[in-house]
Amino acid sequence: MSGHMLISGGTVIDATGAAARPDTSVLLRGDEIVALGSEADQLAARTSGDLTTIDATGQTVMPGLIDAHTHLTFGEPTGNDELFNHRTQGYSAMLSAYNAQKVLRAGVTGVLDADCLWMIGVELREAIESGIVEGPRMRAGGNALMTSIGGTAGRMIADEGRTGYAVVVRTIDEIVTEVRQQIKHGVDWIKVHVTGLLPNRKGGEIKVWSLEELKAVCDTAHDVGIPVVGHCRNASSTREAAEAGMDLIYHASYIDEAALEAVVDNGSALCPTFTLLGNLADYGHRIGSAPELIEVFRAEIETTAKMIRRAHDAGVTVLTGSETGFAVTPIGEWHARELEMLVTYMGFSEMDAILCATRNGAMALQMDGEIGQLQPGFRADLLVVDGDPLQDVSILQDRTRLSHVISRGVRVDTERPIPERTIRPSEQVRFLAACPLTQQLALTEDDLETLSHV
Repeated sequence: MSGHMLISGGTVIDATGAAARPDTSVLLRGDEIVALGSEADQLAARTSGDLTTIDATGQTVMPGLIDAHTHLTFGEPTGNDELFNHRTQGYSAMLSAYNAQKVLRAGVTGVLDADCLWMIGVELREAIESGIVEGPRMRAGGNALMTSIGGTAGRMIADEGRTGYAVVVRTIDEIVTEVRQQIKHGVDWIKVHVTGLLPNRKGGEIKVWSLEELKAVCDTAHDVGIPVVGHCRNASSTREAAEAGMDLIYHASYIDEAALEAVVDNGSALCPTFTLLGNLADYGHRIGSAPELIEVFRAEIETTAKMIRRAHDAGVTVLTGSETGFAVTPIGEWHARELEMLVTYMGFSEMDAILCATRNGAMALQMDGEIGQLQPGFRADLLVVDGDPLQDVSILQDRTRLSHVISRGVRVDTERPIPERTIRPSEQVRFLAACPLTQQLALTEDDLETLSHV
């Protein structure tokens, strides 16, 4: 029989939308929540055999966080050249496994990694599920679909075939073939870069897919039950992605009235992913970002936030995603900042932000009704937090506040040190960026302490 675990005395946020419940026990049996409240205490008292107890008095018990926008296979590059030309497949796979345990230590018990180098995301998912690698529950995509115009990397994307995390599709037939091949190789999601950059055009990203092409992606994937997510960094791309039937839209930058109407009408979910922009806006000056770009990042957040709030009020499902995996969003450091961004910029309540990062995130893992809430019959992914995130949601960014991280019913050993990673000389373009990982932000220990309590 699977062992039991009783977490007693804590204030439970069950992520159903109900108010927090003080002094409420939670009983687990293996990877299942068995009971809450007095029933949990009574069942635990009658349990014969192995029973582990955790006293959570004065603490908060809540579901583990779900990060719906990660890039665990990228290895925290400082730029596209590093990402495309300085990673081997084997080394990237091992680095991804190293990163997965850092995610779990940050209280993130579920992730969607929608596009990856090679097909590493699918293999990493399998390694985690097989117990070979310690990591969160994971759903994975393959290479992001792009037209010949490319995506955010512009002309660095080859005119055909695969470049890093991207694959160029030039016709409807190629779209259908690529989607089916990725599904054959085990992806959970198909990702499309609906917008991209033009090197000779000032301003932000533009829509680089036709509505017909987007529908071809969605229809082909949906025919076999696979959802589609789109990278959309302007209003028209968000509108047409929703009209084409996309299940989840990243960014939804500068979403307007027509795009909001399409999102509501078609039932698409939104994952604004403000953390990357927030880090660039707040710390871009430390890594050499141009002052005018910093203002662009900040303006994108403020403009988009108002409409995301309206979408939320209209019943649109909003998820949290950090886009962790770049040099400005190091893995294991920033996952929970997205909740703070929802509260600060969109005026969400702390409870609403927590629901976005737990209950709503189940959609990204294709586990609605199974995960993201503390209810009998749900999977046993939980956090015991020293403090009250309903008073200050930013405490979830402070790993010292995570008294216990429980994944699949098992306590994660957060005390065991993870070996410090060094950067191989071949990994970076040294004359462009010599600093690794969090040093890209030039953050001191005092800075990190301050950020944990923002």
